[in-house]
Amino acid sequence: MSKTGLDAYKFDQTKEVIDASKKVRVGIIGTGWIAEAHVRNLKSMPDVEIISGADLIPGKAEKFFEEAGLENVKLYPSHKELIDAGGIDAVCVCTYNSTHAECAIYALEHGLHVMLEKPMCVTLEEAVAIRKAEKASGKVLSIGFQPRYDDNMKMVKQIVQSGALGDIYYIQTGGGRRHGIPTPFGTTFIEADKGVIGAMGDIGCYSLDMVLNAIGYPKPLTVSGYTSDFMGKDPDFFASEGHPEYTDIFGVEDFAAGFVRLEGGIILDFRIAWAMHLDTPGDTIIMGKKGGLRIPSTECWNGTIGGDLKMYQRIAGKDVVTTFPMMPPREKSNFYYKMRGFIDAVKGEGGTTVSSEEIIINQAIIDAIIKSNKLGREITVEIPEI
Repeated sequence: MSKTGLDAYKFDQTKEVIDASKKVRVGIIGTGWIAEAHVRNLKSMPDVEIISGADLIPGKAEKFFEEAGLENVKLYPSHKELIDAGGIDAVCVCTYNSTHAECAIYALEHGLHVMLEKPMCVTLEEAVAIRKAEKASGKVLSIGFQPRYDDNMKMVKQIVQSGALGDIYYIQTGGGRRHGIPTPFGTTFIEADKGVIGAMGDIGCYSLDMVLNAIGYPKPLTVSGYTSDFMGKDPDFFASEGHPEYTDIFGVEDFAAGFVRLEGGIILDFRIAWAMHLDTPGDTIIMGKKGGLRIPSTECWNGTIGGDLKMYQRIAGKDVVTTFPMMPPREKSNFYYKMRGFIDAVKGEGGTTVSSEEIIINQAIIDAIIKSNKLGREITVEIPEI
């Protein structure tokens, strides 16, 4: 019997079955804040062994694994030494943005599977190099977009893919924080040589993925972009947090906007902020020829939606609104399911990954916004076939 009404948009949640007799040996590259989530979730999996770790800062890795309660982890001062030592099947790349590409490529070239934290990298050229290394290696590469595993995000995609909205022609998306430049975790997010890209690399890539994944990741054709750093460069901003010196360190964007023409005649209007004098730059809206979808924004991007989804249609001459109540949280975190999907893929047991074939498009848009802003004009985007 076919599903009707809201049931037509529900999806099955199968209970996971883990074969602990086949273990995946993992190395952790970079032991900063995000590595904590990687290790915490991997530790809970009976088919994973954390074998090694690496960090450029002397003593940092030792302290990290001690606090994580992991003994006998082999430690190295660089990703190359960790990878060259062997004894592992996969790595988690948890370094700052500017080193994502070199770490991922070296691992793939040495026959390792890679869980690469977002953003994929910092330029389109780097994304192309990663994609080439992945295809040449034949190994699993997944990019760290845990919102993909949120049931509400899946609902967004199912609504769009169902055809209820018809052909999509305009999307507005973005979001951000009223006051949320991520300096509590140190300054690597805001330093030009480490973060390279700011709000777009931290949370903007998630917002782009939410809508691009829903519509099948069409390629961008042209981009007109704008970035600014007014909040980060305001002497009063960091002074109020007790770190006035951060103003001089700040070297990335805290706000970005882009007007993107996509394949299929779709317009994408994007904006993202780490800090602004607003509570939100607006809800996400997806406009189609048969209907529209409103996705409420969140106060601080947290990997899900900010309220019930609403689909607007005109049926039999009447304006109709269908409400899709927010799905309750799953048993475990989205981050767990991201890591679980990667491990299952490495073991050849199905699994789910966020493919570089898609995220290279995400990266191309971010890169084009930066380049367009520098040139002060719209630019054409060309992603080579790999």
